[in-house]
Amino acid sequence: MTPAAWGALLGATTGLGLLLVVRRVLVIRRPPLAARVLPYVRDVAVPGASRLTSGPVAGAGSRSAAAGVFGPVLRSAADTVERVLGGARSVERRLERAGLERTVHDFRVEQVQWGLVGFAVAAAYGVLRALSGPVSPVGALLVCAIAFVSGVLARDTWLTSQVRARERRILAEFPTLAELLALAVAAGEGPVAALGRVVQRSAGELSRDLAQVLAAIRTGEPVGVAFDRMAATTGLPLVSRFAQGVAIAVERGTPLADVLHAQAGDVREAGRRELIEVAARREVLMMVPVVFLV
Repeated sequence: MTPAAWGALLGATTGLGLLLVVRRVLVIRRPPLAARVLPYVRDVAVPGASRLTSGPVAGAGSRSAAAGVFGPVLRSAADTVERVLGGARSVERRLERAGLERTVHDFRVEQVQWGLVGFAVAAAYGVLRALSGPVSPVGALLVCAIAFVSGVLARDTWLTSQVRARERRILAEFPTLAELLALAVAAGEGPVAALGRVVQRSAGELSRDLAQVLAAIRTGEPVGVAFDRMAATTGLPLVSRFAQGVAIAVERGTPLADVLHAQAGDVREAGRRELIEVAARREVLMMVPVVFLV
């Protein structure tokens, strides 16, 4: 074939490929039938639901072309990571403790994305080295694979860090909220009314958990059962004892204010002991530059 024929063939192939990509993008951006019909029949399909109080339809207008093209690949890779790593129950537990409203599969997709970022950084570094001199392809692929695995594990480590940071914030908020709840109960309010007052006038991680407990109580769930579930889901022994103490006090009729004051005092004492231990460790670290440098 002549060069002109090769050029015509390559141009036709490129044009056909671009046409297919544009057509696929237009199909992906088209809202699905459920997204177009559900806003008009939601009140009929879901009793008690209202178009004015409910949020936007999930997935309507948010499904971009990139998500449509790379979404199946990411989901397949996330399933592979789940089969290799396992521990779905542990991940779900940590997601609950971190206060993240996402599923285990969504977390696996994030792990794949972090791994791809690491892979891209390692690949870019390999390309730059290849431009300056010869590079072993096997070594470059091995580095990229290690970078991908490191990114996947880094997301898991970051989740653990998110759990610890949230638990530290909860421990910092707990004494104040417990004292406020005790003052409200001592002033004559019932446990549910006192809990609503405290949740309404506070903001934070523990306040958000108490708001979920209050919502469950207002929907008809017994107070003891709601606090028992909070005690089972939290990863902090102090908060678990607080929830169990409130549940027992409500069920048996024991003075709730005294229980809350005592638990707040226990948390402050635990924080004081932890502060003393941290100060002792930092004192040793501060002696290192004085001894070895000065």
